[in-house]
Amino acid sequence: MARVSLRAHPTRWRWVLWALLATGFLLVSFHRVTTAVLADDLSRTFDTTGAELGMLHASFFYIYAGLQLPSGILVDRVGSRRVAAAGLAVMSLGVFGFALAPTYAIAFVSRAVLGLGGSVLYTATLRFLANWYRPDEFATMTGWTIAAAGMGGVLATTPLAIAIDSAEWQSVLVAIGLGGVGLAVMTFFVVRDRPSDAGFEPLDGVHPSTTRIEFSTVVTNTKRVLREGETWLMGTMLFVVLGTNFTVLGLWGVPYIADLYDVSVRTASTFVFVGNVGFLLGSPIMGTLSDRLGHRTEIILGSCVVFTLAYSLIFLFVTPPLLVAGGLLFVALFVMGGVLIAFTVAKERHAATASATATGAINSMGYFGAAIFPAVMGYALDTYWTGEIVAGARVYTPAGYRVAFGIATAAGVVAVVCAYLLHRRESRAEAAPTGHAEPSD
Repeated sequence: MARVSLRAHPTRWRWVLWALLATGFLLVSFHRVTTAVLADDLSRTFDTTGAELGMLHASFFYIYAGLQLPSGILVDRVGSRRVAAAGLAVMSLGVFGFALAPTYAIAFVSRAVLGLGGSVLYTATLRFLANWYRPDEFATMTGWTIAAAGMGGVLATTPLAIAIDSAEWQSVLVAIGLGGVGLAVMTFFVVRDRPSDAGFEPLDGVHPSTTRIEFSTVVTNTKRVLREGETWLMGTMLFVVLGTNFTVLGLWGVPYIADLYDVSVRTASTFVFVGNVGFLLGSPIMGTLSDRLGHRTEIILGSCVVFTLAYSLIFLFVTPPLLVAGGLLFVALFVMGGVLIAFTVAKERHAATASATATGAINSMGYFGAAIFPAVMGYALDTYWTGEIVAGARVYTPAGYRVAFGIATAAGVVAVVCAYLLHRRESRAEAAPTGHAEPSD
């Protein structure tokens, strides 16, 4: 039997192109949560308080969050390939700056540059999916894209802890930055925005935008997206869910376990690793389930309820058995995959020309939470700090962590309210005599 080139089959080749973009998003996820494992090193290197360490971690998200809507507009105008390649190159510059930073200020700015470059990768990938995959495949592929981010979070836990035990953390980050430069080059030369750009005939059931989007259309799309109450409900829900999870798993999860359970950073990172595995598994499972069942907001609402229960148990018991604590972190991250079906809801509410704008808008709101929650939780921990320092790093009290997880629980309640209101609005729209309008180009 003659061998058939992978390149000759668009439904196979698109997986290769997606894999390149998803690997870029994996690197974004890796860099945004490395501070959990590096917390003690950074605290010693820059002599930081909890609030200052929280701000250093969050500096990635300040720029990242603010650029989600503009990046969506940019991707709709320019295309995924060029935007993703440029983002990877800028992100690598930020990695080098952070790894080699001699002062806290330079480290802060460098992580902001990391956020600048990383801000475009998710919306670029979602735009690619809208151009290469059918609508009934979109939630599944979004789930797999977020699973790639989960893998980045996994690599930023125990594997990173092992790596920095063998070499200086700065050297490890520089090596990863060089890999990012190589990926930027590959993305630019290999990825194509739509099947026709790669020489393929239109794919069955896929209706990509084939014309350059005029600026006036972008302005109209943006106004329409921001006028919708559903946009703000989904954005607020993501604000509290992403803000909580990325703060706990990306910064305070490792110190929490190391401080209160008296274990090493490597052991603590293993339990945070378990939480990130939940993130890795939850998104594709929930996305596939949503596509198979045809339900969106029902899954979102149920996920928000479980998310709230998981953090409320840590809030109530503070130090449940360590295996239970790890299991609760796993659950909180697993069900976030269900919450992120909001991106599919946002995409389906609008025409193809506005898909990246719509997803970028709610993503922006979500990552503002990731920018704000670290400093808020850090302030709570500082308030209950007794002055104890071990190996140059601050040790926080059970009371401080109870307040921090109380904030997480309250955030979950807000998410449940938003999810319920979103579900009611979507259900009413679907039950209306005219039906729920299908987006059109």
